[in-house]
Amino acid sequence: MAVPVSYRERLSVPASWWIVALAALATTWMSVTVPAGPIAGSIVSALVLIAFLAGYQRYGGTAIVVDAERLRAGRASIERTYLGEVEALTGEAARNATGRDCDARAYLLLRPYLRDVVRVHLNDPRDPAPYWLIATRHPERLAAALQPEGAPSSQ
Repeated sequence: MAVPVSYRERLSVPASWWIVALAALATTWMSVTVPAGPIAGSIVSALVLIAFLAGYQRYGGTAIVVDAERLRAGRASIERTYLGEVEALTGEAARNATGRDCDARAYLLLRPYLRDVVRVHLNDPRDPAPYWLIATRHPERLAAALQPEGAPSSQ
């Protein structure tokens, strides 16, 4: 039986990245077409397009999933019984958490195009990471989904 999901988010790349990819593709096509001809330009541009599509799909395909049993953030997964305090961080607090106040042992799932994060402290004595820091577009919703049943939200 499938466990119902209480939160799901895909960390897809923003539209501005696709605009940059199109500009790079046009530049590639022009740079190859002028000296080598339109066939070579089209072939090289098609290869560059495939590389962009594959890279953006892999990087932007990262998901955050919360269900009754687990938290999955990217490739990492942890049982909810090991989760401690959860903090939704925005603005200056998020910037400090991902910068000067970040613990080198923490598990990080960050994206440069997402400013807000959720810090999830761990209660697993065997885990060397003191917390997970997860980039998200919806920090309050993710933090609420990670709260134990019946616990008040700490926003």
